[in-house]
Amino acid sequence: MNDLKTKRDELLNELSTLTQILHGSWVERYSVCSRENCKCKRGQKHGPRRYLVINEKGKQKQKYIPNLQVDAVKEGIQEYKRMQKIIMEITKINLKLIREGDYVSE
Repeated sequence: MNDLKTKRDELLNELSTLTQILHGSWVERYSVCSRENCKCKRGQKHGPRRYLVINEKGKQKQKYIPNLQVDAVKEGIQEYKRMQKIIMEITKINLKLIREGDYVSE
């Protein structure tokens, strides 16, 4: 049981390090402009333009991501995925502790 609590504490500590969490989806778009003689009219579209798609108040919103922030935003999305895995692992540990009769709030 102490091993489970130690593992849970380690996971909680890791969770506290995930400071750049971003909950959203990554989208890259290419576009065509309105200029008649532009290269995009011949298939060389503009872009990519990058967006983080999030839900705000039940509606999807696209947040433009400047090129200098691309890596940081992608890392934030990965941190969110890691957070979900950590929470699932903690849930499994807590369920085991409940079964063993050692699940007590501290």
